[in-house]
Amino acid sequence: MRVAIHRLKYRNARALAKPLGEYMATWWRVRSPEAGMVVVPVPLHPSRLRKRGYNQAALLAQEFGRQAGLPVREGLLSRVRHTASQMKLDAEARQRNVSEAFSSPGNAAAGIRVLLVDDVCTTGATLEACADALRSAGALDVWALTLARAP
Repeated sequence: MRVAIHRLKYRNARALAKPLGEYMATWWRVRSPEAGMVVVPVPLHPSRLRKRGYNQAALLAQEFGRQAGLPVREGLLSRVRHTASQMKLDAEARQRNVSEAFSSPGNAAAGIRVLLVDDVCTTGATLEACADALRSAGALDVWALTLARAP
């Protein structure tokens, strides 16, 4: 899984999003999850998106949503502040790094049940910062699903 995620994220292996998204959807269906959710990928900052050329979380979310029969809303959340890479930061630094880095416009998420999708969860700081922004915009519930959890 580590090799697949690394290739998807850093080696432009976008085709891996299909089997990885299917894997996530299979896991999701087996566990009889909550219904009526909207899938929202964790966004990249526009400068990082330009550099990489794609958002691996968005690719996973699109495939997962298609397989799970859930709508995907990429514009519901945006990264409004460029942040340093989280890879070498400890838990406390990660939390500071992503604090207030995400936004959801006005009451765009009002009454919506959101499922955040990302590739890896390490400390949960990014997911929590995203959830804070979505709850501030009125989301009823915010859940998260990642392809992997870092040790």
